[in-house]
Amino acid sequence: MPTTSTSAPTPIDNPILSTAFPIPFHEIEPAHVEPALEAALRRAEADLAAIVEPDRPATYEATVGALDDLGERLGRVVGTVQHLNNVAQGPELREAWRTWLPRVSAFYAKLEGDPRLWTTLERFAATDEAKALDPLRSRNLEKTMRALRRAGAHLDEATREDVQRIRVELSELSNDFANNLLDGTHEWDLRFDDADRLAGLPESALRLAEQAAAEVGHDGYRLTLQAPSFVAVLTYAEDRDLRETVYRAFRNRGSGEGRDNRPLIRRILRLRRRLASALGYEDFAELKLEERMVEDAAAAHAFERGMAEAGRAPFEAEVDELRAKANDLGLDGLRPWDVRFVGEKLRRERFDFDEEELRPYFSVGNVIRGLFSIAERLFGVTIEEDPGEVAVWHDSVRVYRVTGSDGVHVGSFYTDWFPRPEKRDGAWMVSLLTGGPRDDGFEPHLAYIGGNLTPPDGDRDAQLTHDEVRTLFHEFGHLLHHILSRVELPARAGTNVAWDFVELPSQIMENWIWEREALDLFARHVDSGAPLPADLFERLARSRTFAGARTLMWGVGLGTLDLGLHTAFDPDGDEDPLAYSRRTMAPFLASDGPDDVDFLATFAHVFAGGYAAGYYSYLWSEVLDADAFGRFREAGIFDPDVGRAFVDTILSRGDSADPAELFRSFRGRDPDPSALIRRNLGTEAVVSGR
Repeated sequence: MPTTSTSAPTPIDNPILSTAFPIPFHEIEPAHVEPALEAALRRAEADLAAIVEPDRPATYEATVGALDDLGERLGRVVGTVQHLNNVAQGPELREAWRTWLPRVSAFYAKLEGDPRLWTTLERFAATDEAKALDPLRSRNLEKTMRALRRAGAHLDEATREDVQRIRVELSELSNDFANNLLDGTHEWDLRFDDADRLAGLPESALRLAEQAAAEVGHDGYRLTLQAPSFVAVLTYAEDRDLRETVYRAFRNRGSGEGRDNRPLIRRILRLRRRLASALGYEDFAELKLEERMVEDAAAAHAFERGMAEAGRAPFEAEVDELRAKANDLGLDGLRPWDVRFVGEKLRRERFDFDEEELRPYFSVGNVIRGLFSIAERLFGVTIEEDPGEVAVWHDSVRVYRVTGSDGVHVGSFYTDWFPRPEKRDGAWMVSLLTGGPRDDGFEPHLAYIGGNLTPPDGDRDAQLTHDEVRTLFHEFGHLLHHILSRVELPARAGTNVAWDFVELPSQIMENWIWEREALDLFARHVDSGAPLPADLFERLARSRTFAGARTLMWGVGLGTLDLGLHTAFDPDGDEDPLAYSRRTMAPFLASDGPDDVDFLATFAHVFAGGYAAGYYSYLWSEVLDADAFGRFREAGIFDPDVGRAFVDTILSRGDSADPAELFRSFRGRDPDPSALIRRNLGTEAVVSGR
């Protein structure tokens, strides 16, 4: 994406305001941001004024329908800018978004808390038309009015203004939190002239370190805090001091000078508590969870406790094994920077298995083709790379078209898998445009999936770890939830579902990477094309539950910490939130963490994402996916009837019905929490708390 422009374009020439499909990303420059957002907000203000006009007819299309249209138009503009800020952030774009974010946030806060809008929808809800709405529109009306109430639209003017101020400040603080993490990740590196201190790192990691060094003109090796580099060091480096150095840098990347998230944490928590109180809720968790499957904080806490009880004994057994192995290796205790390293030694010893053996069988091109083949066999779609000249923001981005079994173009999507300095960390999916059935046919969806996977080595295709393959399958599941949506109202379509349901489609896709029949579609040696050897697959399969309890308890710990921060922790009290986080996480960790490592300042899901008071959702959805995949196993993992049922009951339905109802319609019953314990730990357990 270009980073300079000689003049600000007029709105009529502004590509951010284009309604073309797909979005003309190649034409967008930072100078387009201000006039585009200004024009979009001006249009949204006018649309809102028309909706709340007292003499306007009280019909569905004039009220709820018009409000949805307003949201879609504004969301396209805001979403385009925000997306580019995540994947192509230059200084000008970053500053433009940071400058306009308060105005954007202020409008959304005003919109959702507008008393005129509340009165307008109340007036419509009392009409005969409203009482006779079809189930989808009736649900949309109900959910829209609940959202307005939860934003304080029914409250007095002073309270509404306070709520709006809080929401604007929270959006700014979250943006600052994310920017600090981005800076901290990309500002740090460690350079070596030779590979002596890198002993133990596999060849793939050494080549990556050489490549990273060459990017900055260094003739040697360079370590970074991007996931492929960081994970390799913590897993394989024999030099304990090096592991400690990299671990501390990674965990402290949100607390450096000029990019310190620590003071933001207490402020964010304090504002969230104030917001909940102003809206009449006991705490922020009660506010957030009211619209989730779990419904309230007490149930979420009970779920986490039940999972912790089921995992405690196997977790303690795993930790004892780690400590014994650390002792065998001559380490004076088990420290956080030892856990991956010692765990890998133990896994090799037990299963004669090294994940690096798998890399040659997981070239990214083969993995993507295999993933598409699985989706085609299961869900009746066709996925092909777009043959046209489609505009992208980087030359590594690819664009694909998805066609339904009826020949209809149901959507297109971008893939962007490798790290860059101007791109945020992690992996994610973004719904760029929401289409669906229309009176004149089907309007295609548009989405993005991306991550920070191991990049290509020169001209060779990138070779992934099994865990990176899992990431790719996970994000593709989110994509399918969006692309295969058949809900005609965008507000209730795709991934616009309860956040403790949204991970079901993504996490269920991870199951196929453990199945021989599925691996045979893509696990081919990058040079010979040979399939994954039987003995290597057997070792992989036997290692599936290795460290399962530690992984489970880490997730339980994060969910427990998140809930605690938004219920029990007092942001106005004396205890430091970082100290609280260390105390809360201690029972869930395999080793004691040092007091000068500030993990909480990197917890972007909670402080810069949408998972505040909702991180338990990952584990909750994992229960759903483990149980739901049982139906595929029972019928055959490529059974097209089960695949079609999953599309018809889950992937295509969005938020058109209650998520518990959708799950029951697929599985035939409520979810069984013990399915997760059986799959991830290989043991039977009765899980309480649901």
